[in-house]
Amino acid sequence: MANIIVWADIPVTYMPRAMEFYQRLTGYPVSMMPGTNDTVALLGGPEGGSGEMIVSADLYVGGTPSHDGPTVYFGSGGDIDGMAARAVEAGGKILEEKQFMGDMVGWIVFVEDSEGNRIGIQEPGK
Repeated sequence: MANIIVWADIPVTYMPRAMEFYQRLTGYPVSMMPGTNDTVALLGGPEGGSGEMIVSADLYVGGTPSHDGPTVYFGSGGDIDGMAARAVEAGGKILEEKQFMGDMVGWIVFVEDSEGNRIGIQEPGK
């Protein structure tokens, strides 16, 4: 089944700092979207040389970062502790420590990104 969420816009106030944060968090490239006057950056990179983006999100200047509103969840690739640590190293902070949310959801940790947004990091249950 395909994911129903197809894109996420993440508001930022300072693009270079946000780009560094998300590149360190995910381990994937973050690059400026051509033709946007440095106001939109794409998260993720080409998958296996296919040219297809592996993360469906962007960073954009013009919104208001917040803990309120929708939460974007990032898959940890089986390393939720490492990803949470990278978030802190990149200028974020832990908002809610890792917690088990049941077999269907698995483990979740909530962090604040470098811009003040609340994001989730998820690792599936066993």
